[in-house]
Amino acid sequence: MPATLSPGPATRLTVYVKVNAHWHHRSVHTEIVHRAHAAGLAGASVFRGDEGFGRSETIHSPHLFSLNGESPCAIVIVDSDERIRAFLPQLEEILDDGIAFVEPVEVVRYVGRQDGVA
Repeated sequence: MPATLSPGPATRLTVYVKVNAHWHHRSVHTEIVHRAHAAGLAGASVFRGDEGFGRSETIHSPHLFSLNGESPCAIVIVDSDERIRAFLPQLEEILDDGIAFVEPVEVVRYVGRQDGVA
C-alpha cells in the first residue's frame, strides 16, 4: 500500500533519463516507477520533454526525437526524506546514464481516491 503524505516537509526525487534508455529489456523510467510502487512510495510520475540538452551539449528538438530516441524524460517521486533515501540504492542499481537529485519540498495538500485509483 502506498505511503500517505501529510502537509509539511517532504523530499522530491527527480531523475532525468533518455526516453529510450533501457534496463534489462524494460525502459528505465518504467523500471523506476514500478520499483517505487513496489517500495510503497507515495507516488511517481513520468514527464516526457519536448526539447533539451545534457552532457553532449547537443540540443535535441522534436524532429530529432523521432529519429534517435534522445527525448528527455523526468521521473518525479515525492515522499518522506527517509523513504526517498531508502529508495536510492535501487535507483543506483539501474541508472547508468542520466542525473538524479533530491531536494526538500513542502507538501501543501495530498489527496486521492480511497479505492486506490488516483
